[in-house]
Amino acid sequence: MIIEKIELLNKGKRRIWLDNGTFFSLYSKEARSYELEPEAWLSKEQYQSILEEILIPRAKRRAMHLLERMDRTEAQLREKLKANEYPPEAIDEAVEYVKGYRYIDDLRYACSYIRYRSHSHSRRQLTAALYQKGVSRELVSQALEEEYKEEDESPKILKWMEKKHYDAKEADTKQKQRMYQFLMRKGFRSEDILRML
Repeated sequence: MIIEKIELLNKGKRRIWLDNGTFFSLYSKEARSYELEPEAWLSKEQYQSILEEILIPRAKRRAMHLLERMDRTEAQLREKLKANEYPPEAIDEAVEYVKGYRYIDDLRYACSYIRYRSHSHSRRQLTAALYQKGVSRELVSQALEEEYKEEDESPKILKWMEKKHYDAKEADTKQKQRMYQFLMRKGFRSEDILRML
């Protein structure tokens, strides 16, 4: 691999671009210790050494730090590590490391997410939110089966109607349509909304 260019970043870091399109960041001192210069040859052994001695341990520490602040899905953690400019090999190692300690578990995350939001969110909303966070369909289905006990969403619809000060007896057609559309956006089924309206 050839080092295409080296960019100076803040905090004494350098971004090293390789000819295969990948890049990674090192502190200036680390880059100097490996004698990394623009247009220099980087052997597979050198790259592996940088990965094993610097990037993978740093990615593991970063992953632990990110999970210390809040629970995340695997996809969210991977995205954060990618944003911190770790190469794919370091990200894979860091994810496997935290998985080994069960610090990330998408099923546990999905169950917890549903448990704490099921009183105010519809089944569809919960499903869409979990898909957006990178949880697989199988795990979302399993989590919903375990945690989402309420089949009748009427109490939630009623709660939203009260919150919006909707009175079915006083509402005109326009207000009913507005409330219907609002509840549809919240992910409730049409038949449940019409029954409650």
